[in-house]
Amino acid sequence: MSLTKKQVSDKIRHRESLAEHDMRGLDLSGLCFDGLDLTRAKLAHANLSRSTFRRANLSWASLWGADLHDVDFEGANLEDADLDLAQLGGASFRGARVRRTIFPLADVTLGEIQDSVRTGRRIVEREGGDDR
Repeated sequence: MSLTKKQVSDKIRHRESLAEHDMRGLDLSGLCFDGLDLTRAKLAHANLSRSTFRRANLSWASLWGADLHDVDFEGANLEDADLDLAQLGGASFRGARVRRTIFPLADVTLGEIQDSVRTGRRIVEREGGDDR
């Protein structure tokens, strides 16, 4: 089911599940998805910059090519999620579950991700990276 930005905001306000919903390409920057179920959600090419996903369930979610600048994934479940081609500059993953998560390893190393999971250190965007 494809949603509009207003529908997403209403679901967040009412703490409703966003599991399996289609939010591809929407500008959802700055929204608080903390604790929500986003299992199998489609967020490819969405602008999620400055959003928070603390303790959210993003298992099997597609964030392919999404803008994830300065996103907080503290304690989130990202198992089997697809973050390939996502922009991760400034994102933090403290305590996140990242088993079988697909990361844009051309832009960020597995060591940087593991360090962020352990310490909460934000991902540093490489100079000269593309602006997708």
